[in-house]
Amino acid sequence: MSFFKKLKDRMFKSSDKIGSGLDALVAEGQGPEAAPPTPEDSTPPASAAPSVAPKPALMPRAPAIAPETGRRVLDDAMLENLEELLIQADMGVETALRVTANIAETRFGKKISTQELRLALADEVARIMTPVAKPMPLYPQKPQVVLVVGVNGSGKTTTIGKLASQFKAAGKKVVIAAGDTFRAAAVEQLKVWGDRAGVPVLTAPEGSDPASLAFDALTRAQADGADLLMIDTAGRLQNRADLMEELAKIIRVIRKKDPTAPHNTLLVLDATTGQNAVAQVEIFRKLADVSGLVMTKLDGTAKGGVLVALADKFGLPIHAIGVGEQIDDLAPFDPDDFARALVGLDR
Repeated sequence: MSFFKKLKDRMFKSSDKIGSGLDALVAEGQGPEAAPPTPEDSTPPASAAPSVAPKPALMPRAPAIAPETGRRVLDDAMLENLEELLIQADMGVETALRVTANIAETRFGKKISTQELRLALADEVARIMTPVAKPMPLYPQKPQVVLVVGVNGSGKTTTIGKLASQFKAAGKKVVIAAGDTFRAAAVEQLKVWGDRAGVPVLTAPEGSDPASLAFDALTRAQADGADLLMIDTAGRLQNRADLMEELAKIIRVIRKKDPTAPHNTLLVLDATTGQNAVAQVEIFRKLADVSGLVMTKLDGTAKGGVLVALADKFGLPIHAIGVGEQIDDLAPFDPDDFARALVGLDR
């Protein structure tokens, strides 16, 4: 199965929400036009009733919707409803206003069908997303240190495992550091992925200093001639000061061995959180120098539009998106495929 088909099939919650909303928008403007009066409506009052009963109508009643069935004039009311639909799909107010304004620029006052509206929306989404669709850069520096951040439950650990497996399958030598030392489940999950892919996973006793583990992992990666070192981190936002210090310490310590590290800082986001993802980007940009995004769990939400809001607001590279638990359910981000899947279009 191609990733586009998988994306389209599994993003059905988002595409159904948007698609059904677009259908309703166009249909809303096709209400019954003023119909000719029925025989009952035209019957005169009893006092003036003729002695002969009126003849039945010779022609059937005109249909409520004229030949323009399936089209509606794009007017202010329709644009306002379209903005509301996009906001409900978690695109955010500013992005929704910009998208609808661009759609209206060449179509305002003209009749438009649902399919034309879908295509126009897909074009606008792709236009926003294209500049940020970038694979994670690979540098000649060895090992390339990739710091992975995100709140607990965002899919961070699974994403590290999938990326490590994919890089290993592409011929890269990878080392993983299980730096979220406060969550035994995260460590065990990484070990499972490491066993599957044949990638070493360095661990430390629960509650150990993550910076010390990161230092040891970088030492090991250098000794092994690894291409990539992927470092998992904690995602506890209850006390941001502690987390900020923990991340800062990891960076300080690994820079003792490589002053240029980390070379990438990936923020993993859970699509099901909707607009909360915007707040998370703002927080983690302050906690760490985020260089790119990975969005997971697009298969479990009707809030896929948030990725458009993130691209529009922050302009950070989007490296990959995920639609499931299997290794091939995480793939490089393709803006055209995403846009068409989001609005329910085929390729």
